[in-house]
Amino acid sequence: MGRTRKHTRRRPRANPHGVLTVHGGTFGFVRTAEGEYFIPESKMAGAFDGDLVEIAPLPAHGAQKGAAEERLAARILRVIDRAHDTVVGRYEVAEPFGVVVPEDRNISYDIFTMRADFPDVPDGALVRVRMTAYPSRHEAACGVIEEVLGTAEEATISVDAIVARNKLETVFSEGALAEAQAAQLDEVGALAAGYRDVRDRCVFTIDPADARDFDDALSLDPAQDFLRDGAVWRLGVHIADVSYYVPWNSSLDLDARRRATSVYLVDRVIPMLPEQLSNGLCSLNPNETRRCMTCDVYLDQDWKAVGYDIYPALMRSQARLTYGQVQQALDGDAALPDDIMQRVRFLSQFAKARIAARQAAGGLDFDFPEARVALDDDGKPVRVDLRRKTEATSLVEEAMILANEVVAQHLSERGFPALYRVHEKPSPDSLAALLPVLQEFSWFSRISPERFVAGDAHAIARVLSESQGRLEGNLVQTLVLRAMKRAAYKPTCDGHFGLASEAYTHFTSPIRRYPDLVVHRMLRAQLTRRPQKFEQEVAALPWIAEHASDMERVAEKTARQSQELKLIEYMAGFLGEAFDATVSGVASYGMYVSLDNTAEGMVAARYLGDEYFACDAVRYQLVGQDSGKVFRLGQRVRVVLVAADAKAGRLDFRLEK
Repeated sequence: MGRTRKHTRRRPRANPHGVLTVHGGTFGFVRTAEGEYFIPESKMAGAFDGDLVEIAPLPAHGAQKGAAEERLAARILRVIDRAHDTVVGRYEVAEPFGVVVPEDRNISYDIFTMRADFPDVPDGALVRVRMTAYPSRHEAACGVIEEVLGTAEEATISVDAIVARNKLETVFSEGALAEAQAAQLDEVGALAAGYRDVRDRCVFTIDPADARDFDDALSLDPAQDFLRDGAVWRLGVHIADVSYYVPWNSSLDLDARRRATSVYLVDRVIPMLPEQLSNGLCSLNPNETRRCMTCDVYLDQDWKAVGYDIYPALMRSQARLTYGQVQQALDGDAALPDDIMQRVRFLSQFAKARIAARQAAGGLDFDFPEARVALDDDGKPVRVDLRRKTEATSLVEEAMILANEVVAQHLSERGFPALYRVHEKPSPDSLAALLPVLQEFSWFSRISPERFVAGDAHAIARVLSESQGRLEGNLVQTLVLRAMKRAAYKPTCDGHFGLASEAYTHFTSPIRRYPDLVVHRMLRAQLTRRPQKFEQEVAALPWIAEHASDMERVAEKTARQSQELKLIEYMAGFLGEAFDATVSGVASYGMYVSLDNTAEGMVAARYLGDEYFACDAVRYQLVGQDSGKVFRLGQRVRVVLVAADAKAGRLDFRLEK
C-alpha cells in the first residue's frame, strides 16, 4: 500500500529585520534579533543608511571571511521603512540633469533632478532634495529640489546641512513675527488682572556664561514672618510668563507647537519663539520688570517642603550671574554682593540636602561630562570645554526640580489636565542583560540580583555608588544608563523613576520647551478661569505629548551632530598624536573609543592585531581567538588618531604600539 502525503501548508519563514548601518558608503551591517549580518556593497539593493530593512542570510560560501572564521552575511530583500525622505548634497550640473551628490558619505547613490526644472541653481550649491524615486535595479535615485541652502564658500555651510538634514524650521511665519513685534508688557494691566508685585524681593538668575535667554530666576528669604507651620525659608522660583504672550492657536503658538523646542547648536540657537520674546519680553533680564509665574515653596530647617504658593507676578531680577561666578564665590575665589552671597550659600546647603534626600529615596545620579566646542569669529574650533555638575549648577537644578514636583503635584491632586514628564522603570530584560558583566565584580555580591533585575531603585543606585571611583566605574555607569528607558511627555501623571518622584512635570523653561508652555496654560486655567477653547487644548494633550517627545529627540540629535562636526574639525589638527581613551562600544568590525574630550571614533578590527576578534555581545567585549586578549566596554586604552573626516562624520584610530 502506497504512502499518502499530507498536504499541510507550511508557515512561511520570517526573514530577519533590522536597521542598516552603512560604513564608508560601501558595505553595511544589520543588527537583528538573530544576530548581526554583514551586507556586501553588491547586496544593498538601493537601501540607505538608517533604513529599516528585511534581509535574507547568504549561504556560508558567500559570507565575509574573518581571520579565523566566517562572519554572517546577508542580502537586503526590501526596505520596510525609509529613514530619508529628503537628502542634503552638492548640486552638479550635468545637462540635461542636475545631479545631487549626498553630503552624507554613507549614502552612496547620486540623486538625479531635471536641470530644466531648476535652471537657476548654481553648480556647487548645497541643496536639499526631496526623494521621488529610490534606487533600484531598473531606476536611478530621483528627486526634486526643495531648497538651496548655500554655497561651498560659506563658513557655516556644514552646520546648515545638519539643520536641513534634520528638517528643522529656521524661519518664523509672518503672523508669528507680527504678533511678537506687537507684544507689550503692560504693567498696569497685569496688576489689575491680579498679578502680585514681587519687585522688592532679591531675585537673581544663574545661567551659563553664553546664555542669551533667561527663563528662570531664584529668591530665598527667611520665612518667620509667614504663617506657615515649621517654615524657616521661602524659596521663590520665578519663571517667565510666556503663556501671556503666546495664547492657544495664535500664529506664535502654531509656530512654537511645530518646533516644540529650541535647538542649541554648536554655533547658534534655533529658538522656539522669535527673539523679540525669547531674548526680550519673556527673558528675565536684569533690572527690567517682567511678567512671571512664581512658585514659592516654604521649607523647614531640614529643607523639606511644608507648603507652597503659585501665582502670576511682576518681578525684577537684580543680577545676572553665571555658573562660573557663583562657583568661584562658593569656593572663596570671588565675591558677590553681600545679600546675594548669603542667599547663594544657603541655596547650596538646600541643594545638598535635596540631593541626599533623593538618593535616600532611590533617585539615580549619572554624571557624564558635557562637551562644548568653542569657535572663533570665523566658525573654526579652537578648544573643547568640558562641563560637569558643580555646586553652582546643582543649586539651580535642585530648585527647578522642586518647583516641577510642586506644580505636578498641585495639578495632579486636583485632577486637572496637564502634561507630565514621565520616566518609566527599566525593563527586567534590559537589567538582566547586565548581570553577566556585573557579576564579574566582587562588590556586586553585596547586591541582590533579584532586586536589581526587578528594577528596585535602591539596588540600581547601589550599583552606581559601589562602582564609583573604581576602574570599572565608567563601564557600569554607561551600561546602567543604556538600560534605562527614555523619559517622555505624557498627559498622565505616572511618576519619574530616575528622580524617585511620584509626580513630575516640566514647568521651568517655557521659552525653550513647548510642554512647559502647556503646563503654564493649564496652571493659569486652574488658578483663575478656563479660557475659551480650553477643551481644544485638553483634547490636544496626547498629540502634543507625543510630538514634543519626538522633537526633543530630533533636537538632541541635531545638537549632538553639530558638536561632533566641529569636534572632528578640531581633532583634525592632531593627526598622528596619541590619546588616552575609553572603549565605548564593540562590534564585529572593531570597537568604538571615546577620548577624554568626548570625541568618539572607531578602531577598526584590522588595527587590533593579526588574529580574529570575536564579538561577545553579552559581555560587551571583543575576544582574540588565538591569544584570548580582551577589549571590553569601559576599558582604558591608548590610541593614535589616523584620520579625521568631518564630512563623513568620523574619526579613525589605531592602538598605540
